[in-house]
Amino acid sequence: MTYYTDWKTLIENQTDETFDEFWKEYSETETRIYSAILDSPETPLEGTFGELIARFDADPKLFMGFLDGIQTSLVTSFPLDAIGADTAISIKVNLEKLYFNMLEAGAEYLFTLPQWQTLLTEAQRATITKAYKKTKTVVNANKVGRNDSCPCGSGKKYKHCCGKK
Repeated sequence: MTYYTDWKTLIENQTDETFDEFWKEYSETETRIYSAILDSPETPLEGTFGELIARFDADPKLFMGFLDGIQTSLVTSFPLDAIGADTAISIKVNLEKLYFNMLEAGAEYLFTLPQWQTLLTEAQRATITKAYKKTKTVVNANKVGRNDSCPCGSGKKYKHCCGKK
């Protein structure tokens, strides 16, 4: 069994009774790690899996969850299912992607960390936020107008067929 498998099992087995405690511990762990990354983003976070767990006083499963979540924000990702205690890890993030992904995850406790104030300008954060919101806009390209032919194939106008009130 791998750390990644342990993480997936932990997530899949959450119940209504266990979720709040799990989420509290997970978000506190994530906040500690992301704060360290954002304190010096130009320096990769490096060490073995075991060393990083000890450094952040993290449960191995929760640290693996952090690694799972940050993959799409990394300059170079790595295979999660091959990680063992002695696996060397180097985490270098793309700040713009990281901020976007934090917005997408709805992780307000992360995208409001004070370090963002100095890492990205207000204009940059606004641009990323706008790009994120744009991904959530739904456009119905197949809207049928009242005077268009009915899509059911009857040959009638939509207003005299399926669009009749």
